Amino acid sequence: MTIAALIVAAGKGDRAGGAVPKQYAMLGGKPLLTYSVDAFLAHSAIGAVVVVIGEGQEQLAQEALGARLLSGIVTGGAERQDSVRAGIEALAGQGVTKVLIHDAARPFVSADIIDRLIVALDRADGALPALPVVDTLAHGGDLLGDVLDRAGVLRIQTPQAFRYDAIMTSHKGWKGGIATDDAQMARAAGYEIMIVPGDPALEKITLAADFAVADQRLAASRSVRTGMGFDVHRLEAGKPLWLCGLKIEHEYGLAGHSDADVALHAVVDALLGAIGEGDIGSHFPPSDPQWKGADSALFAAHARELVATRGGTIDHVDVTIICEAPRIGPLREAMRARLAELLNIDIGRTSVKATTTEGLGLTGRREGIAAQAIATVRI
Repeated sequence: MTIAALIVAAGKGDRAGGAVPKQYAMLGGKPLLTYSVDAFLAHSAIGAVVVVIGEGQEQLAQEALGARLLSGIVTGGAERQDSVRAGIEALAGQGVTKVLIHDAARPFVSADIIDRLIVALDRADGALPALPVVDTLAHGGDLLGDVLDRAGVLRIQTPQAFRYDAIMTSHKGWKGGIATDDAQMARAAGYEIMIVPGDPALEKITLAADFAVADQRLAASRSVRTGMGFDVHRLEAGKPLWLCGLKIEHEYGLAGHSDADVALHAVVDALLGAIGEGDIGSHFPPSDPQWKGADSALFAAHARELVATRGGTIDHVDVTIICEAPRIGPLREAMRARLAELLNIDIGRTSVKATTTEGLGLTGRREGIAAQAIATVRI
């Protein structure tokens, strides 16, 4: 039996403003979409995760999701129900018996909510989280109208969970026009939908101001951790020189088992230290021949994904390169940009500096290059 998660991220998000659809906008240092993706990937009961995106959003999705191991990325349709149906159909033939359908605009889905929904499917065809309405409801425009009875009125949230055959039948047989959620489609098809307690954290991000509220929620729920990294490699004539993921034109390069990028190695150790995951050598042993000459960008991606798997966000990375040559100043901005690309963070969250040892030590004698890094992570 496979339980799948279907994350709907096909909208344009016009009301949120911004240069990109809101599901790809940054929240706490990473794209909004990745919060719900990471939550489902981390849950032991979820065997497949599929993301439904809008037409023309392929590159945005690839950049946002990075190397996350998804079961599929599907292009949706004009309306939400079209996108959901495309995702449901993509799961056909994969042994899926239950599916949780979630809106990417609700980033803070908890393991408790997922658990409640899965358990509820043992007693009903579908289940959804809901919260009671506590505010006074009234008709109105410019002037206040009649007050509405709020007794029994609920605020419906996602994820919504269904038996796979039930929700597939509901979508195929739907003739009711535009549907705002999947539960009303299933209910119209005659299926029973159970209500489980919702979560105030599942508020939907719709407007630009909602991002500020979500940022405050993140800050209140997370602890800040700091990791430090240091690396040094000797210089050798004829070797390529890699620093911060860039190949630098220089008469000497760095010698090592991989590409010997001391700056990235220091960053990786700093990130691993911040989440308590050992050091670079424990993940990529120099005794292992598969890492001989390896691109250190692979190591950076691995550390980035470990942070994401732990539910963390990379807040800032600061690197200091210690050498007499080459001159780092003219390369600094390119290095920052490459570091931001590798870690999938904004360039404003990176810093690259350089210093010398005034002719002292191995770096002063131009025998090698060293780097140290500090990474700040919120978990």
